[in-house]
Amino acid sequence: MSIFTNFLRSLLLTMFFSFIAPMSLVGGVLFLLPVIGYFPALQGATDASTMRIIHFLSIFGSGHPLDGLVIISLTCSFVGALFDSYAYYRYQILRIDS
Repeated sequence: MSIFTNFLRSLLLTMFFSFIAPMSLVGGVLFLLPVIGYFPALQGATDASTMRIIHFLSIFGSGHPLDGLVIISLTCSFVGALFDSYAYYRYQILRIDS
């Protein structure tokens, strides 16, 4: 039973961090761009970049950027869970063979 709980804990942690990573990355970029926009020469570029990111997120969220960010984060979480399951499976197979 300990192996199952270790696997479940690993899977949940992987899913959590895979969900948080895109949110913090996009949130950090969206926070940093207006700060950089205080420089007069970079204001136009940062405004355009912010609008492009928001437009990109709204494509995945059916017009809502926050929904798009959640969809992308859920997808990353699912892929992280698949990768963790595969790594656990490979570890079990390699442990049995040796």
